Amino acid sequence: MKSFPIPVRSIGPGSQPTEDDTLAVLDMPRDVNVFEMPRVPERVDPLALTAARDLLQQWHDALRLWDPAAQPRGPQLDLAGTPAAVLTIVNDMLGEGEVVIRIAGDPEWRIQESVFAGFWRCVQLDAAGQVVRDWLEAGPVPVRVGECAREAAGDAPRSVELPPGAMNSPALLAEIGSRRAALRPGDPAGVINLTLLPMSPDDHAVLEQALPVGPVVMISRGFGNCHVSSTLVRDVWRVQYFNSARTLILNTIEIVGMPEAAVAATDDLLDSRERLAELLRWMDESIDEMT
Repeated sequence: MKSFPIPVRSIGPGSQPTEDDTLAVLDMPRDVNVFEMPRVPERVDPLALTAARDLLQQWHDALRLWDPAAQPRGPQLDLAGTPAAVLTIVNDMLGEGEVVIRIAGDPEWRIQESVFAGFWRCVQLDAAGQVVRDWLEAGPVPVRVGECAREAAGDAPRSVELPPGAMNSPALLAEIGSRRAALRPGDPAGVINLTLLPMSPDDHAVLEQALPVGPVVMISRGFGNCHVSSTLVRDVWRVQYFNSARTLILNTIEIVGMPEAAVAATDDLLDSRERLAELLRWMDESIDEMT
């Protein structure tokens, strides 16, 4: 086993706003990433570059046989055992994209979107933080993300003793439970905008107790600075948007299988496949110049 091979930002659950308390939030990135084709290193071992090209070509061959519109579960490419020099080039070519995901628990999962939207670098860690599995996966979101969120969750909000200051939270919990029970695969998200509601500190406390934070936390920089976390109620998510000053500007609860903020669209996946083909052509040209 080896140390974690690519950098992933540490993330965790954020705090909910109250009228009196200062909001505690994650250290969010301030800029939105714009796609830039990775550059082939000028000084690199030709054999390592060739091996990296072959590995990415294998990945592209699998992608060509996959229809993202008909098959949500995309191909995977196992990177275990890849020589360090080759893996370094692959990491450089993939880069870091807009979404980072962390799944807490044993095992722990860390997932980084590449600069190619919908192409994910997935790593499973043991209790000592060592890499157990390392692979590439294509898809709207890695399959394990939704599985872990659902496996940890129950079917309804938890029962909570209501404090005296609870005003809107009882009705909100009833609405969340009703929407979740009626949710069917493919249904659009049911969105409850807490920003527009008069919410007391007791209301926020009730929601936090009834909808405890689940194991999945995602940060997306493609829709502003967006923080998404699962709850321990199946298909219920907390989705928060922050502006460039790190101020919470939109605080929502979404009842849906997977929030759209962290999902790569089919068009993005098709575009990424074409961009990867272009990168492979550039790598071929670099290899030819070295030989």
